[in-house]
Amino acid sequence: MRRCLPKGEKEGEIMNKMRLLPVMAYRSVKQNKLVYRPYLMACFYAVFSYYLFASLLHNDLMERLPKAAYAWMMLSIGKGLLSVILLLFLLYAGSFLQKKRKRELGLYSLLGLERKHIGIMLLWETAGMYLVSVIAGIVLGFVLNKLMFLLLLRMSRLNVEAAFYFSPEAVVETFRYFAIVFLCIYSKSLLGLFRLKPTELMAESKKGEKEVKRVWLWSVVGMALLVEGYYISVTSKLDSMIFTDFFLAVFLVVLGTYFLFTSGSAAFLKSLKQIKSFYYRPANQVTISGMLYRMKRNAAGLSNICIFSTMLLITLTCTVTLWMGMDQIAYYDYPYDLQAVYSENSDVIERAAKKARELSEKYGQAVKRLDFYDAMQLSCGKTEGSNVFSTVSGLEFADQYSVTLMTLDDYNRLEGQNKSLKEGEVLLYSTGREFGFDKVDFLGVEAKVSEEPEKIYPYPRAKNRMFNFTAQYVMVVRDEAAKKTFVTAWAQANGVTDIDGFLHSGVRYLCLLLDTKESERDAFIEEWSVWCQGQQDFLRLENGLEGRIEDRSMNGGLLFIGMVFGILFFTCLLLIMYFKQVTEGYEDQNNFAIMQKVGMSDSEIKGTIRRQILLVFFLPLAGAFLHTAAGLVMVNGLLAALRFFDTGLLIRCCAGVAAVVSMLYVGSYLMTARTYYSIVRK
Repeated sequence: MRRCLPKGEKEGEIMNKMRLLPVMAYRSVKQNKLVYRPYLMACFYAVFSYYLFASLLHNDLMERLPKAAYAWMMLSIGKGLLSVILLLFLLYAGSFLQKKRKRELGLYSLLGLERKHIGIMLLWETAGMYLVSVIAGIVLGFVLNKLMFLLLLRMSRLNVEAAFYFSPEAVVETFRYFAIVFLCIYSKSLLGLFRLKPTELMAESKKGEKEVKRVWLWSVVGMALLVEGYYISVTSKLDSMIFTDFFLAVFLVVLGTYFLFTSGSAAFLKSLKQIKSFYYRPANQVTISGMLYRMKRNAAGLSNICIFSTMLLITLTCTVTLWMGMDQIAYYDYPYDLQAVYSENSDVIERAAKKARELSEKYGQAVKRLDFYDAMQLSCGKTEGSNVFSTVSGLEFADQYSVTLMTLDDYNRLEGQNKSLKEGEVLLYSTGREFGFDKVDFLGVEAKVSEEPEKIYPYPRAKNRMFNFTAQYVMVVRDEAAKKTFVTAWAQANGVTDIDGFLHSGVRYLCLLLDTKESERDAFIEEWSVWCQGQQDFLRLENGLEGRIEDRSMNGGLLFIGMVFGILFFTCLLLIMYFKQVTEGYEDQNNFAIMQKVGMSDSEIKGTIRRQILLVFFLPLAGAFLHTAAGLVMVNGLLAALRFFDTGLLIRCCAGVAAVVSMLYVGSYLMTARTYYSIVRK
């Protein structure tokens, strides 16, 4: 019977317990350092990553970046995604700790410690982890803040001075966010503590995941979800729905992966057990039975490894491809260093050629191209698979295109050709997919398509013609009279009242491209732009050098986010693998002893477990490669939205990233497997 204590003595005992709880929390962390060290490292990196994004967003220098609003938006989206990923990952990592601690907490409860006291001890433990993690992560972020901002500037190729900057707002925001995260982790721990009895807590630490019922049904569901996700990815088009399709495909693939790992793997292994000639062999029987047991316990963890491996592969592929193709994107948007626009009646051409020669001699720079041509740019509608251009009224944005009318003389001068056209013939060029028809109907005016040119310099053709969303058309007509016919048809169809005035609203382009390094062109371009603006009938100016810098700065922001997320995904992947090896190591200690007692040699035991672990851990990597291969078509479309169309470069980058990730994965496996074997052999 429990001895009744006097009130004072009872209060003293409670006070002693309360004083003892922080000490017990500290000793518990110290004794379980094998699992707490990687968890603390995960928390450090999580805080550092979040503080990094928060400090960049609160940095006043962000306002000085080109298109600062765009860069701020990208970083804000990145921080939002990061906050969701970090919450889910830390909850997942915390579940490993909770499982390892359940036996210890159950023992405390059996020895007389009440659950409320265990809850307070966990509160001390969580509070200590919170303070240490957040303070250490912020200090690390504070030290590396300038370095990371310089890295962002470097990747964006911007020359902005970065002063030492400390953001109190970022510190407060980081403390507040991780207070919520650790509160969620603590609440989950309490839920696991109060829903089980002390004896159940002790048994729970060795208890695996429950086997999923109706494995064949869920296997079919998982396969169907995966196939549907693959189908959406492979058949996606570069249109206004591509981002919706992307998130839908990701959701279906993630869900399908979870079902296949939890049910499909068990269904496959059970089918192998039914093949008696295969199953009833010593090596196969032990391996299949052990794998079936492992898949029951660890399916959720393996699906997470597969998903994080896929995110790592796709993130790094996009980042490396964008880095390699940054100049390609910049020159696609801005093929000229400077483009001056004049009214159609300007006679600036002869003077421009003379001025270009003078500046070329003055600055010692060769002129690669000095182009001039007249053009009329019109907005038209065209549905896929049709040869009819119409008005844009009532059409979706994906069916609206820019059509530029150009005379044959200008085309021959631009491309150095000597082509000819008969009456009623045109050359029709597309920067996307080929037009593919012998005739064209331009708002009621029909013409024969004599040829589809391979290139017209000011309108670079996408190497990847799968996507037509960003395409534009150039129609080369015989002469000014033919051009007038097409322009009149467009004006009448679109309700233009002053047709004569509209016919004379075309423009003349004067374009320059130098044959030197971009960094050496500034002085030439500056003097040339001043001269162009001083000429009669000048309308506007487009500086290609500045445009390329802005393109690179925007893409550099994407590269920075991709780099940070790539490191984050690899860290999460490494820690999940480590926690799994540690958890399985403690659970397999008794299995080793039992195998030895039934007569298996040490070498046979090691060989069996090695085969099981290799199959279990490299199955997610194989799944990640399959997911990435299926998602590459959609990645191609997303990059096309950024004006990157080199599919060959994307595939090469993906293959290189896959090779590097495979080596990192193998290294991570070997490192974590060493921990597993050291635990098992104790």
